[in-house]
Amino acid sequence: MPFDRDLSEEFVFIASRSSGAGGQNVNKVSTKVELRFDIENSNILSIDEKNVLKEKLANKISKEGILQIVSQAERSQLLNKERCIAKFYALLEKSLFKPKKRIAVKPTRAMREKRLEEKRLRSETKNQRSSKIKTEE
Repeated sequence: MPFDRDLSEEFVFIASRSSGAGGQNVNKVSTKVELRFDIENSNILSIDEKNVLKEKLANKISKEGILQIVSQAERSQLLNKERCIAKFYALLEKSLFKPKKRIAVKPTRAMREKRLEEKRLRSETKNQRSSKIKTEE
């Protein structure tokens, strides 16, 4: 279930200099991109969705209620921006996913018999192995 709403109008991007390897490019080009999304003041998300996100993404949300996602893997600001957006939507989908409720079912008589038969065959196999080892010694 992909996230069906466009939240891009509420994104705030901040570009800064990236750290790590990259030589002169790192020192002069601001390629690191930080996506900030204010969950509390979002007009697109429902109250329930906001509460779920605040609970599940608590370690990624600042005290002000802003979700921060950073990307600095690419040498291009545009590619890092696209990566941030992809991470954001993947995070939303994962957080807002509701698993189906499991319905408990008792095993049928045939299933019980099949399980016991498999156990019996496995036991025979193991017993035959142990008798082979004893005869070889």
